[in-house]
Amino acid sequence: MNIHEYQAKALISKYGVATPPGHVAYTPEEAVQAAQKLGGNVWVVKAQIHAGGRGKAGGVKVVKSVEDVKATAQKMLGMTLVTHQTGPAGKVVKRIYVEGGCDIKRELYLGMLVDRATSRITIMASAEGGVEIEEVAAKTPEKILKVAVDPATGIQPFHTRKIAFFLGLEGNQIASAAKFITAMYSAFNALDCSIVEINPLVVTGAGEVLALDAKVNFDDNALFRHKDIEELRDPDEEDPAELEAAKHSLNYIKLDGSIGCMVNGAGLAMATMDIIKLYGGSPANFLDVGGGATKERVTTAFKIILSDSNVEGILVNIFGGIMRCDVIAEGVVAAAREVSLHVPLVVRLEGTNVELGKKILAQSGLKILSADNLADAAEKVVKAVKEA
Repeated sequence: MNIHEYQAKALISKYGVATPPGHVAYTPEEAVQAAQKLGGNVWVVKAQIHAGGRGKAGGVKVVKSVEDVKATAQKMLGMTLVTHQTGPAGKVVKRIYVEGGCDIKRELYLGMLVDRATSRITIMASAEGGVEIEEVAAKTPEKILKVAVDPATGIQPFHTRKIAFFLGLEGNQIASAAKFITAMYSAFNALDCSIVEINPLVVTGAGEVLALDAKVNFDDNALFRHKDIEELRDPDEEDPAELEAAKHSLNYIKLDGSIGCMVNGAGLAMATMDIIKLYGGSPANFLDVGGGATKERVTTAFKIILSDSNVEGILVNIFGGIMRCDVIAEGVVAAAREVSLHVPLVVRLEGTNVELGKKILAQSGLKILSADNLADAAEKVVKAVKEA
């Protein structure tokens, strides 16, 4: 789950992470009020969307008068911001963040994530702040420091000193950075984050370390512990099909291909997408219906797949263990009839009640192609799409 920058800063600041003061605004008038509350003579107006690269696309502006705050807000609110992360369609700006200006002397990068290779929270730091970390990693990987934190001890002073020295901090900056990094680690753990990224992390003229920008993602599996965080979800920033899938406990992610996939089990779903690519096709989604799906959930999953106008064929790949093949078959038939199926459908069933499942499909009267194995299923659906 993603949240906006202003929400991220409000959350992590509760744990002691230093951030510049700011206020969210939904109208130009609210933006003016925010600037007046903040005081000063320099403000930063930031578009709030779930995507990086806002500055390069015109979504971050420094202004030096209240009149300019209003004019910038009028221009920014309602605009479609296209960045390298939004895709060509872009995202419409519906809220902005007005932040007080600060005396920036240096821009750095600080990130925190779970490293699956070590099963530890790992801190990444670089003096190349304000630049996409992927670009730094590709061109100058030696400019990135990675520090893994042992969960048995948690973050220690030597961790923060190592990072501070690598970033070239000195004097009071080191103490400020140590406090910042320790607070960030506390927030990461307490909020069940999957990533916290501060880019840029800035050093001010007074030697203070601040989060000028903040990106926070959460582990969806832990949201039941954080109802307050779940309420921060912005449905306007998420794919409607993914939101609908979440309501029915379906794991769905929209992709760019033309072959819809409905599978039980994340590993099998990944293998299904891989083999579709192997046979020359392209998956339109990742969809895991889970091990205990009901007929109704399967029907919903089918509808969600077909709601994607790019889908030109569907592959259902089920290995029945806990999930019975006859339940899947009933759901597929019910959904296909309800939505008036108009694209090729290939079904591969194996496992519990497989013969009953195949019988239900065969007696449905629908044009369903049966497959003997996964390779056969992928070959048939790719061929059917190309011939359709």
